[in-house]
Amino acid sequence: MNEGRKNCKEFEDFLKERAVIEEKYGKDLVTLCKKKPCGQTEINTLKRALDVFKQQIDNIGQCHIQLAQTLRDEARKMEEFRERQKAERKRIEAAMEAMHKQRQTHYKRVMDCKKTYEQKCREKEEAEQNVARCNKNNMNQKQQDKIYTKLAHSKVTAEDADKTYQQSINLLDKIREDWQTEHVMACVFFENQDWERINYYRNAVWTHVNQLSQQCITNDVMCEKVRKALEGCSIEKDVEYFTENHKTGSKPPAPIPYENFYNNQKNSAPAIRRGVQQTPTTQPDDPAYASVGDYRMYQ
Repeated sequence: MNEGRKNCKEFEDFLKERAVIEEKYGKDLVTLCKKKPCGQTEINTLKRALDVFKQQIDNIGQCHIQLAQTLRDEARKMEEFRERQKAERKRIEAAMEAMHKQRQTHYKRVMDCKKTYEQKCREKEEAEQNVARCNKNNMNQKQQDKIYTKLAHSKVTAEDADKTYQQSINLLDKIREDWQTEHVMACVFFENQDWERINYYRNAVWTHVNQLSQQCITNDVMCEKVRKALEGCSIEKDVEYFTENHKTGSKPPAPIPYENFYNNQKNSAPAIRRGVQQTPTTQPDDPAYASVGDYRMYQ
């Protein structure tokens, strides 16, 4: 029983330590996603895929934190199971201890009764021997009466002691039977309790590895989402997207022509040529205006 309780405590501590590891790992993953950039200057489909990647890593971290809490809950259940069995054992052990003490106490009483019975029997034998000697030695009447009275008293006390001794033996046997019945019932109870403990322990480990397997499945589902996002990443679209958002025009720059230094000097002061000016005409209806082509001005 003690070794079984110790084994349950060891598994309980194991779950608690595993929970600390899972929680630290999960928090580190969440912190990594928040503090460390990962392709933050990428664009379009690859950027979306990387966003999914970081989000799923954050989700994996959160799942590990949840797993840590789940493991703590399992450790608490193991602790409650262990404490419940401990309380049940104490109840049975207290009943067995009380029965055992009663048996020991009555056994001591029986031994005292036996000792008294043997002493009274010896006194009776001694009185009988005195009577026999009295008959042989021809003692006076007073001494004979005293001896016979003592013999009668010793017979009565011996019979009483014998009766008390027999009653004590019978009662002790009944107590022994009750103690034996209680002992057998306690052994059966403890055996069933160990069956329950082994079954609970086995199921607890089974549940633990199922939780770890589920965590792996959850991680794989999240990784699959990242793979799906990466499958949607198009190199052609990303390049086109970059081109559309950073292009400077639809035609390339014109080539730069060769310019001769000396030709530039000769042509540095070119003659200014003007076109033939029109002669202003005065409109007959408005002598204050003159017109040049389609424009009018003050004279």
